Amino acid sequence: MIRFILILITAAALITSCRSTRKIQTAIATKKDTVIIQPTSDPHADSMRFIKEAHSKLLANTIEFETFSAKINTDYQGGDGKKYDVNVFIRMKKDSVIWLSVNGALGIEGMRVLINNDSVYILNKLDKEYQVRSISYLQEVAALPLDLHTVQQLIIGNPVFLDSNIASYSTDGNTVSLVSDGKWFKHLISMDNNDHLILNSKLDDADPLKSRTCFLTYSDYKNDDGIKFATNRTISVTEKTQLDVKLNFKQYDFNKTLSYPFSVPKNYKKKQ
Repeated sequence: MIRFILILITAAALITSCRSTRKIQTAIATKKDTVIIQPTSDPHADSMRFIKEAHSKLLANTIEFETFSAKINTDYQGGDGKKYDVNVFIRMKKDSVIWLSVNGALGIEGMRVLINNDSVYILNKLDKEYQVRSISYLQEVAALPLDLHTVQQLIIGNPVFLDSNIASYSTDGNTVSLVSDGKWFKHLISMDNNDHLILNSKLDDADPLKSRTCFLTYSDYKNDDGIKFATNRTISVTEKTQLDVKLNFKQYDFNKTLSYPFSVPKNYKKKQ
């Protein structure tokens, strides 16, 4: 259950697939309207200008916030066939704290998690246990360079692991896709050509020995007070088995005054 919750809060970051990083470039390169920029040749000025403008417009949609809260209806199915349907309540203060409460049937809270810049606190109410881990616990679980800031960006829906080194781009109707070659990932991100909102994101591990990938979709954008927020998202991860997560943001608020209650009952045992 703890790993399930960490999958939710790290979302796109839990990339554990057996698909090759070469597949993404092969698929893109076969498109008729794809333009590949060869690093050893002089790129066309028009292509460079297009990429720079598309990248800038994508980043212009980055959501800025001080606090954020949400109720998320979450459907999760793991490779073992088990299904979970829970409500996850999230509260965040930018670059300071992430607070989560996981509620199952009849609104019973099963778990509470608090993450700050230094530590991860996990309260397992079902087993009456608690854990205290360093922030590196996120990296241990996800095998990625995660910190509080990166996880918050994932939850908000801002692009992460998108390197400015754009290797290629493609257009398909009203969709524009950019491919960046970063230290950790080859990242294919697709956006609407009109408003440049993210439609889907695909991450392949830059290390071919790991061969990990994850596919995310973003839909049902709402525009409240100028903030364009994707209220429906899916996360598909394939390793030896399939893992699928659906996130439906039923309620959400930006920049409200929030509290982050977290206390350990005296009868709870500390799990090492």
